Amino acid sequence: MNLQLSNRKWKQFKLATIFTIENCKCSKVSGLQKGSTPYVGATNRNNGVINFVKVDKKLITKGNCIAFICDGEGSVGYSIYKSEDFIGSTTVKVGRNKKLNKYNAAFITTIADTVRSKYNFGFKRNETHLKNEILILPANEKDEPDFEFMEAFMQQKEQEKFKQYNNYISQRFTALKDFKTVVPIEDKEFLEFEIEKLFNVKSGKRLTKADMKKGNKPFIGATDSNNGITAFVSNSNSSVDSNVLGVNYNGSVVENFYHPYKAIFSDDVKRLSFKEIEGNKHLFLFVKTQILKQKAKYQYGYKFNGTRMNKQKIMLPVNEKNEPDYDYMENYMKQLEYEKLNKYLTKKTTQNANA
Repeated sequence: MNLQLSNRKWKQFKLATIFTIENCKCSKVSGLQKGSTPYVGATNRNNGVINFVKVDKKLITKGNCIAFICDGEGSVGYSIYKSEDFIGSTTVKVGRNKKLNKYNAAFITTIADTVRSKYNFGFKRNETHLKNEILILPANEKDEPDFEFMEAFMQQKEQEKFKQYNNYISQRFTALKDFKTVVPIEDKEFLEFEIEKLFNVKSGKRLTKADMKKGNKPFIGATDSNNGITAFVSNSNSSVDSNVLGVNYNGSVVENFYHPYKAIFSDDVKRLSFKEIEGNKHLFLFVKTQILKQKAKYQYGYKFNGTRMNKQKIMLPVNEKNEPDYDYMENYMKQLEYEKLNKYLTKKTTQNANA
């Protein structure tokens, strides 16, 4: 059966008519010790998880609920489904309904997130405003939210995505089939190398928001998410490049991303390309991880400027000549990708067989 949204009856529902609202209970995260229980707070990343803390039964919020983020710049207005028990900040409220599960919750949170633009410093997502939020959802013959349809529709979407990803994995397996098996990384010798000795380091170019023109070309800014892409533009300047590692030296410093596509780079991002060889995805991803290991040393009192980036030393595996072992790095990453893809495919195939 091919379920469609276009032939469904839709209706407006106040959020409070669908969910029983509860408050999360943790007002002081600094008092929590590290552990294995998810701590959920004012973030729209990592499914709301900010940290993992030691369990405290009096602070636990039971899972199978939708968590509504009610505060936090850039996060207020988001909604996330939590299947597991967690400890939540008092800036988070949860909604419960006996018919809720991970599938219909994914449908509902997608709809609920459309309201987030109305919340700002002058209009808070307090309990009253939350309960009065309007969700437009499919309705059944009783004019109630059609949880069964939403569940079936999202299961259908999951299967479609799994087929697409299965095809992608098959293509990746073909591309990776010739990788060489390498020794474990802990058995490999590593040496220090200055970035400027191995890489061409090129600057980006300033492009203000006022001068940006909408388009399809990725604009790479000093962010730690979305593979460094902060906008899509039609502008062009001397920073246009591809097959490079973009390394932030302002903003989210030291964060770095591989860009195989043609992109335009902010003046807060340096572009790294190999001096002696033609770089590729697997080599750059290996180097990315080694550069990220230096992030902790650069703070407000110690800036990651261009000079320090050039002189920054990173640890790389070496060959018998004590030179960077690019062949090992490439095949190590290929082998790792192959193993991860195979593990994922096996898990999903087993899940589908048991469904």
